[in-house]
This record gives sequence, structure tokens and C-alpha cells, in this order.
Amino acid sequence: MLELKIAFIRQLSAKVNKRTLADSQNAVQDQQKIFKKLIKSAKNTQFGHDHQFDNILNHADFQKYVPVRDYEALKQYIDQIINGKRHVLWKGKPKYFAKTSGTTSGVKYIPITKKSMPSHINTATRATLNYVFRNRRFDLFSGKIIFLSGSPVLDKKGGILTGRLSGIVNHEVPSWLRSNQLPSYETNCIEDWETKLDKIVEETKNEDLRVISGIPPWVQMYFERLLAATGKKTIKEIFPNFQLFIHGGVNYEPYRKSLESMMGGNVDTLETFPASEGFIAYQSDESEGLLLNTNAGMFFEFIPLSDYHNAVKKRLTLAEVQLNVDYALVITSDAGLWAYDIGDLVRFVSLDPFKIVVSGRVKHFISAFGEHVIGSEVEQAMQIATKKYNLSITEFTVAPMIEVGDGQLPYHQWLVETDDADLDINELEETLDHQLRKLNIYYDDLRSGNILSRLKITILPKDSFVNYMKSIGKLGGQNKVPRLSNNRELAEAVLSLV
Repeated sequence: MLELKIAFIRQLSAKVNKRTLADSQNAVQDQQKIFKKLIKSAKNTQFGHDHQFDNILNHADFQKYVPVRDYEALKQYIDQIINGKRHVLWKGKPKYFAKTSGTTSGVKYIPITKKSMPSHINTATRATLNYVFRNRRFDLFSGKIIFLSGSPVLDKKGGILTGRLSGIVNHEVPSWLRSNQLPSYETNCIEDWETKLDKIVEETKNEDLRVISGIPPWVQMYFERLLAATGKKTIKEIFPNFQLFIHGGVNYEPYRKSLESMMGGNVDTLETFPASEGFIAYQSDESEGLLLNTNAGMFFEFIPLSDYHNAVKKRLTLAEVQLNVDYALVITSDAGLWAYDIGDLVRFVSLDPFKIVVSGRVKHFISAFGEHVIGSEVEQAMQIATKKYNLSITEFTVAPMIEVGDGQLPYHQWLVETDDADLDINELEETLDHQLRKLNIYYDDLRSGNILSRLKITILPKDSFVNYMKSIGKLGGQNKVPRLSNNRELAEAVLSLV
């Protein structure tokens, strides 16, 4: 039986790898085909009638009739679906609503249709099987796999099954993988993250885990509890056949040293970029960046960050993008999203094939003094500093410090959680400040002009960010701490718990 499964994986992974290469070579053409198919498929929907889809023949027409929207602007259509109306954004009704945290609108309900759901599952499977083929790890699924996710218990909103994306995905796992999956359904349904984590440790510590998947900060908590429960020094001692760590949701680099130290031995990593709106990209080889998922029912547009706040936004297709420019990512998809701004910034690091890195969130920035600092810049500065000083950083976030004493200049405050007792804070501040000045000319100008003083670091004790996330009911699952913000709400909330 095991030999048959390995032979099946070998054949399937070869097929997946071949398709991945073909898609990467035909990305622009595939995007054009998907665009036309999406418009044609939704002509008779409420949205299609409202936006004259009959008159849309090309991308210029699409820009004319369909403005870029965020969730607040789309909400009127979501409300119609919730109230029972069919054929609103896509044919029929959504299969699921993925529930995510909103800003001004509170909870957001992102539609997932019968048409779009397979792309979430198939892309996750493709990313993993592509890794299997490239590394000849055909026995990867001979042991157990674990995905640290949200609860699979689903509610209903307007008669539509509703829950966190990671919980929804639990219901769609392919049958050939389900028998290998941990934790048990009952354990996965536990809502309290810490209770759930303890139960997961009990269920997994004696198993043959080979694949572990999840958001780095929550995997880190899982590893810490595993090591405490077993008395072992590394995860590889507990799971000798542990081969692959699949991660996404946040930048891995700040967690790399700590996680690699805990894992021990040789464990490969695979980065992914899943979102409620669609599975955007995944690591396809060992070179920099994630392969954009250009043949999966999504049509992408890209707004240069420099143009983002203009009344009329420049909307580029894949054929028009350039290297090393920050773009706001806009999605049109068979989930019924139309020119939808998902809030993420991406930067192309390769155009052949089209590979991106996530450079931040549109709303996560610091520009209290006109510096326009974004997430990728603070993460890159921290990455350089941690490598230089061999630091292990658990978590960090950055906020502006505007109100300071007389005679002092304002500055950026970095809240850093680390257990490194030998840390020289002055040296770390100097390195981070120097790197940020190199990365951001506006920040450098403000420093040179004595508008801002050198950034300052506040060291936080262990579990400071865990306690904060617990206090707002967002511990575990797909929740993550923003890397930076343009006000002090998050910083003060974290500091109030220390």
C-alpha cells in the first residue's frame, strides 16, 4: 500500500511540476484569457448589469466601467447576498464566506464560490507537490502532516457557511491527504488557542510528523510547548522524519533564527501567500520571490504605490509591471471580486517568470512626519541587524513617538521582544537606523534635517505580544501582529500589558 502511494505521489508531482513550468511561461496570455472569461461569465449578474459588462471588451473598458474597490465599497453587494439575493457578484450564491477582520466595517465577509474554492486547495497542493518533485521527497506523505489553523466549525451568514479561511480549507482537504492529517477534528474545533495548543501537543508528540504548516509566530509557540512537554532540545529529536515547514502570512526572516534553532537539523521551508481573496503566489524554486498564481481564476492589476492616493489611479496589467516597484495588488476573480484592493503591497523581483515578494500592507506604514516607511523596509533593516548580531527576535512592531519632552526630537519607537541577554541596544539602534536611512530616502532626509532623532528600542519581556493578541481575542490561527502603524494605538496597548 505504501509503495502504491509513493508511486502515485511520484507521478502526480511530475505532472504538477510540468504544469507549473507551463503556466510560468504563459502567464501574460493566461491572464488575458482569464480576464475575458470572467467578464463573459458574470455579464448577467447584478454587478455585471450595474457596470455595463456588455460594453467591456478590453482592459481600458474595464477601467472605465469598474472602479477599484475596497471592502467598504463592495459591502452593498455582500449585504444583498446575505439578504438572500442570487446572481449578485457571481452566478448563484457563494459556497462560503471567509470571515476576516475589517477596519471601518468591522468583520468582513469575503465570498468563496464553488468555482473559486478549488484554486485555494489546488494551489496549496501544487506548491507542496512541486517541492516534492524538485527535491525527490516522494515519501513526504508517508507520515503525518499538521496545519495549525483556525477552527473548522462554521457558522452561517445569510444561509451561507461562514468561518476563517483556514477553517474552511479543513473541509476541502483531498481524500488522499485526509488520513495523514493532524490534529483530530475534535481538537481542531477547540476555540481557545492555548487550550487547543496543549491538546495538539498531546496528540502529535508521539506521531511521525513530516510536514508542519502554519504562521511562524504560532508555530513557534507550538514548538516551545512541544519541547517543554517532551524535555527534548530540538523538534527533530521528537520528529526524526520532519522534512518540510510550510509557512506564510508574515515575513519568515524575523523568526528564522529562533525557529531553525528549535527545529534542529536539516528542515526545508516552503513559503506561500494564501489570502481569503485567493491563493496569490507560492515558492516554486530556491530563487528569490514567490511565483504569481496567474492561471487560477484571478486577474491581477497593479497600482504603483506612488500613484495609490491619486484620485485617478494608474492600473497596470501583468504585461506592464516593472522590477523593484511597490504595487498595491488588485484582484478580479471567479469568487465575484471585481477590481478589489486586497490591501497588500507586492514587488516584482523577476519578470521571467513573474515572481513577487510581499513588501507590506497599504494601510500599515509610518508617515507621521512624511517619511513613508513601509513594512518591507523595517523588516529588511531588522533582518540585516539580526544576521549581523546573531540575534533571536520573537516579535516586533514600530510606531511613531510624536509627543516628546522639551528640547527633544520625535523618533520611531521599536518594540522588540527578545530573550537575548547580551544584546547591545545602542549598537542595534545604530544599525537599524543606518539601514533604514539607506532604504528610505525620506527617512534619511528627516534624519539629516534634524526633524527626527535616531530610532529608539524598547525591549519587551517574553510573551508580551502573545498577551496582547490574547487580550484582543486574536491569539492563534491566521492572526498576526502588524509590523508598523502610523499611530500609537497598538504600541500603547502592548506596553499597557507589560
